[in-house]
Amino acid sequence: MAWHGMAWHGMDFQRSGRRHVDRACAFQRRLAANLASDGFGRHHRERQRRSPLMKTWIRHAAALATFVTAAAVAQAAGLVGNTLPPGFPSIEDTSLARPLIGFGAAGPVTRTPVIFIHGNNDTPFATACNPYGRVQAMAQYLADNGYSTSELWGVGYQGDQCDLAADQTRRSSIAHTNAANVPDLRRFVRAVMDFTGARRVDIVGHSLGVTLAREWMRQDEAHHMVRRFVAIDGPNHGIVNCSPDPANYWQAPAAGGFTPASDVCQELGSPDTPFLRLLNGRNGRNENDGPTRVLVIRNGDASFVYFPVQDGSIAPVPAVDSFGRPTDFSRSASLRGAREIVFTGQGAYDPILRTGHLGILNSPQTWQATFEFLNDRSSGKDD
Repeated sequence: MAWHGMAWHGMDFQRSGRRHVDRACAFQRRLAANLASDGFGRHHRERQRRSPLMKTWIRHAAALATFVTAAAVAQAAGLVGNTLPPGFPSIEDTSLARPLIGFGAAGPVTRTPVIFIHGNNDTPFATACNPYGRVQAMAQYLADNGYSTSELWGVGYQGDQCDLAADQTRRSSIAHTNAANVPDLRRFVRAVMDFTGARRVDIVGHSLGVTLAREWMRQDEAHHMVRRFVAIDGPNHGIVNCSPDPANYWQAPAAGGFTPASDVCQELGSPDTPFLRLLNGRNGRNENDGPTRVLVIRNGDASFVYFPVQDGSIAPVPAVDSFGRPTDFSRSASLRGAREIVFTGQGAYDPILRTGHLGILNSPQTWQATFEFLNDRSSGKDD
């Protein structure tokens, strides 16, 4: 309810902004008419006869009108919501047998639409069962910097996460794998392209959203459909949470059941899983394939899915893969041939757990780097 309330107040805010624009324009028209009727503005000599008080009043009135107009336009800039627009097709989540959740808006599109893909156990916006959902805040940053809300889309491919309350091991189950969610992403991307009329999209993925996007592009040979791809702290070479080591507490059912045999760990438990070997190719030749321009943004000091170090309030586990072999996952988010930015101290942006892995998605540094990459025209070959 709180999020619906926020969206409603935002709509009121926008309507109020438009009213201020109308009032400011009317004020400017009345001011011009009054000046003309008083003889001001007819001749240079008459303008020179204005009293200092009148000149001051005119300057202040004009400045006020300009300020009100500018403020109202800013107010009406657009808020990223938590629903998909009327007329957008209802796409059934293949794992949950209910419609996909997400955000987007109708309206003109002048830029390449951006699709945001959250990570495992997350949502595109905060829900009653998940306080994170920070891809929405990142989308709002783009809206505040010139994007239309009709150019910003988010897909929720794991529902609202309320089903986890009954069984925490669903976090590592088949419904949370890359393979299970490719059909959802495939249909969502196509729906966004059809709805907006765009020939291509940009994709911003976080964590599992990175490998999900890459697997969809691999399966469908769809790199030509993605102009630019921002890969934020993705498990491109596996995660540290899947080892059989007794010190790996993520194996416990209450912690998600990330055992070597779990579905998520079968995909991501080692750089050498069949899934990752196929996705990355021999010697990484498939890591940055096709015409898509790729930016990797990753943590360089702490991330609880890659580093065997304390990450905020989350204790470390041994750097061992799902086959029981010592493995360095610290550069898992890297992609061969991609541009890369490494940040540290990102736990400062996770207000709940203080983790780098979640904080990097909510980081102003990440937002700015993403905006600049998506709008970089230094190479015009893909624009």
